[in-house]
Parts: sequence; structure tokens; C-alpha cells
Amino acid sequence: MTIYVDVVLLENLCMNYIILFGTGYIIKLKMKHLRIFLSSVLGAIYAILAYAGILPMYANIFVKIILSLCMVYIAYNPKTIKGMLKELVVFYLVSFALGGCAFALLYIVRPQDIFMKDGVYIGTYPLKIALLGGITGFIITYIAFKAVKTRISKNEIIYKAAIKLDEKEITINVMLDTGNMLKDPISNSPVVLVEKSKLYDILPNNLLENTKNILGGEWNEEEYNLNTYRTKLRIIPFTSVGKQNGMMVGIKADEIKIITDVDEIINKNAIICVYEKTFSKTGKYSGLIGIDMLEGKELAKV
Repeated sequence: MTIYVDVVLLENLCMNYIILFGTGYIIKLKMKHLRIFLSSVLGAIYAILAYAGILPMYANIFVKIILSLCMVYIAYNPKTIKGMLKELVVFYLVSFALGGCAFALLYIVRPQDIFMKDGVYIGTYPLKIALLGGITGFIITYIAFKAVKTRISKNEIIYKAAIKLDEKEITINVMLDTGNMLKDPISNSPVVLVEKSKLYDILPNNLLENTKNILGGEWNEEEYNLNTYRTKLRIIPFTSVGKQNGMMVGIKADEIKIITDVDEIINKNAIICVYEKTFSKTGKYSGLIGIDMLEGKELAKV
């Protein structure tokens, strides 16, 4: 049976692209199509070399893992080892789902001229079967991940946050609260709620101990020695259960970095709001962030 190199290249290129795009889409990575395309080309070229018998070690599990690592790195350029491992695991899960769907379609169609070489099925089966299998697998995997994600409790969506202000920095645990829609009404900047007790290392005691006076306009900048914070102070309105038209004192941070499994997301316009009480009885987290802190912001350059 004659196997055409261009057909093998196109089939593997398309399947690799679907797998890589599906992986990035499921875990919400910021993808660049050029990087995904180059990674797909690498996988396709490797497959051709395997078909031609140039790389007899293709069946070796270690070589496959190295290839997968290279493809994931080229496609997504992960910033951390933890992020790399997460992307690799999802890459494998999507690959298995897409491969399973493609093989199921092959079983239904039952092409006559197909065989296995070095653990890989090759033949003249229609390209549309591979593509349809890939798309079907992506849809199934996406639905499965979405169903699992809805079962994750809020206590599990916790990140590290590094807050910088006037050359001082603290690092706390913050919880993602999708219901936190607080914003500065003037600048529309996102708001991060932080327990007062965690802010003493970066804010003066006079400010933290007189938040009620600041909200009521009963304070003196010179008396409290807060002249340097005049341009950074914000008054943030909020509404909560049992309290309408509430107000909180906010301070514009120099930088807030949210550290996720995949990236370090930097926001230089966020507002810190002083929260008088505590969020967690166990102390698992000391702040709340909204979804705005994770979307459309500058990524840290590592």
C-alpha cells in the first residue's frame, strides 16, 4: 500500500493543532496561533520520521514524553514548572479523548487499507474521519472539564497574591469570588478585599485605625501624617446582604501580582480595600479577588 507523505503530514498537523488548541481553550490559556502551529508542525514531522523508520525509538515512552514536553513548551511557553505539568496532563487527556473518538469512527467506517506501524495507525482512511474524531473528542473533553469545574468548591480556588505599595510588599492567600464585582467607580479599576490585619506591614497604623473617620470626612491629613496617600485614597461603594449603600476605604496599589498554576498575572491599577473582619475562620485565605483580576491583564515576563 502506498502512503503519501503529504497526507500523513496534513493529517498529523490538523490533529496536533486541534489537540493543542483544545488544551489551551479548556484551561483558558492565552494562546498564539503561530506557536500552536509550529508545535503542530514539530509533532507532524516527528510522525513522518517514525513512519519512514528513521526514528525507531518512536515507540519508546521516554521519547514520547520528551516530544510532548517540547510541543507543550513551544505552544504555550509556560512560566512555571507547575503550569507546565498542568498543561502536559491536560494535553494527554485531550489527546486520549480525541484519539478514542477517531478510533471509534474508524471502527464504524471499517476501512480496508489500514495497519499499525510502531504503535501508530496509518492508511488511506479519509482525512475527514480524523478531523471529525478530533472535533468530537474536543467537545466531549470540554463538556467533561466544565462539569467537573462546576463542582469545585470556592475554598479550592485560592491563589497567592503579592501586593506592592511604596516599596513594601506582602504576600497573602486570596480566594477567587466570581460574585465580587467591586470596582472603583471613577477609574473602573478592579478591587481586592484584604483583611485589615494583613495590611499593617505596608500601610501606616494611623490610616488603618481611622478608616471610619476617613469615610466620614473627620480626619486631618497632617495629624495622621497621611499626605503621601492623598492621591492613592479611594472611597469604594458596595452593597451586601443586610447593608445597602456601604462604603469602604481603598488604596491604589503600585502592583498586585496574582500567582496561578499557569501564569503570574500583574495588575498595576487595582485597588486594595480594607476589610474590617476576617474571611476564613481557619485562616486559609485573607483576601477576595474578582474574575477581573485574572482576565485581560499584563502577564509577568519571566
